[in-house]
Amino acid sequence: MINYSHPLFRPPAEADNVIIQATYGCSYNNCSFCSMYKTKSYKVRDMEDVFKDIDKLATHYPAASKIFLADGDALSLDTSYLVKLLQYLQKSFVKLRRVSLYASAQNLLEKSQEELELLVFNKLNLIYYGVESGSDTVLKKITKGVNSSQIIESLNRASASGMKISATVILGIGGEKYTTEHIQDTAKIVNATTLNYLSTLQLGLEDDAKDNFYKHFNDFTMLDDYQILDEQKRFLQLLDPCNKVIFRSNHASNALHLSGTIPKDRERLIEELNTALEIGKDALVPEIFRSF
Repeated sequence: MINYSHPLFRPPAEADNVIIQATYGCSYNNCSFCSMYKTKSYKVRDMEDVFKDIDKLATHYPAASKIFLADGDALSLDTSYLVKLLQYLQKSFVKLRRVSLYASAQNLLEKSQEELELLVFNKLNLIYYGVESGSDTVLKKITKGVNSSQIIESLNRASASGMKISATVILGIGGEKYTTEHIQDTAKIVNATTLNYLSTLQLGLEDDAKDNFYKHFNDFTMLDDYQILDEQKRFLQLLDPCNKVIFRSNHASNALHLSGTIPKDRERLIEELNTALEIGKDALVPEIFRSF
């Protein structure tokens, strides 16, 4: 029906929702750990072609209420383009309640507060944001392109505009050497912002990302599952958000699946981690069933 450009990615929570490809690839595409869009060049699609896709999808899914804008960071689009796209979506899907997309610190900071509020007014009300780490040392080594202050500023600007934020953190991405500052500084970011959803993933490197990752992070030593669980435990212990945060650690990469609300369920989650550490391998998802 729709001739999507592959590979096509979307957050797990968007599995049942309509996907509109407004861009191809990722406008930054330099994170050393990520190989998602390495086979694609960034391109803004012609708006009329996007509208044709919307027309087709609206015919097949007229009752759709949630839409995800792909690819890697559609928020990189000019605000005028996005507003026209959002307005066309509202006209085409009369029950539309939510539009979401991947966002980065770079493209959030490129837009004014007024632009972000205008996007929210037009139903762009959820962003998926990869924090990865709060350590400036680690952020530099994984070539994230921003520092912790920029991450905090961009997240606070998004929440001030009315956007809901679903953020991800990567356990193990500091390796053995930087595990302490990775966890401490990442918790500081969570505590200094207003996230709605928070997920922890467990680092895994695809074969086509390893060389580039180790080139920039030449003192990296991968953590084992038990060290990862210890990071998770220390991270939860340090979290003190100013609002209720829905927490998940149930990505395909995770050795142990956890879910709850912070701060209400923090002690229960820590106890589940302690139990898993005591039981050992039998409490963990077998590696054969995991992927990053």
